[in-house]
Amino acid sequence: MSEQDSFVRRFTHWEASAMQATGAWAERRRLADAMRTVIQRLAESDAPEQELAAAADALERYAEQLATHPRGKKYEGWSETGPAGSVGAFFDQSPLIGRANPLAPPIQLGADQENKRVEGRVTFGSSYEGPPGCVHGGFVAAAFDEVLGFANSLSGNPGMTARLTVNYRRPTPLLTPLRFEAGLDRVEGRKIFTSGRVYVGDTDQLTAEAEGLFVSVDRSKFIALFEERQRRAEARSDEAT
Repeated sequence: MSEQDSFVRRFTHWEASAMQATGAWAERRRLADAMRTVIQRLAESDAPEQELAAAADALERYAEQLATHPRGKKYEGWSETGPAGSVGAFFDQSPLIGRANPLAPPIQLGADQENKRVEGRVTFGSSYEGPPGCVHGGFVAAAFDEVLGFANSLSGNPGMTARLTVNYRRPTPLLTPLRFEAGLDRVEGRKIFTSGRVYVGDTDQLTAEAEGLFVSVDRSKFIALFEERQRRAEARSDEAT
């Protein structure tokens, strides 16, 4: 077992994310994996016009097919890391770690709850490129927001991002395993302070570091946002029919 596997298998958050999916849930993840691969390869490909046109036609047809199905309540939750309403919402819907979200790289997370530390592992593909051969700085910041958000959740009273400061030390390479390390620094009332760093693989080559301030928000406010999202979704569904 690798050092990475040894780390992530020790903690309940990772065990939850690695739950064996079945049925439509498993197929949703498989479809997202395939879409993720298409996105990655399309960013690099010089395929001929005819082939691209055929693929676009097929995807447009499937997009129309998906529109014929109701927007169900996949999970009674949301993908905001800290106060997510369910494990499924967090690990499958998040745009950074979501197993069923083709936009996600995805980041794999583990947490040492006793010491309030978090580790994230990810490889960004070509579709995340900013400077040549390097990860776009905006995606580095978004990854920090997710990883620090996970650290913030270890406070037991997690909140939303109020401030995120990123210091870029050197370009972060694409197509290269990266290691995020983060921790819960302190809690002052509703304010939760976190910090983290990202390294190239298992080396000490630092590419960026960040500090995050999160502010605890009453769960009822998230529930209100969730309910409003459902009302909008139902209204769009009614309009479509």
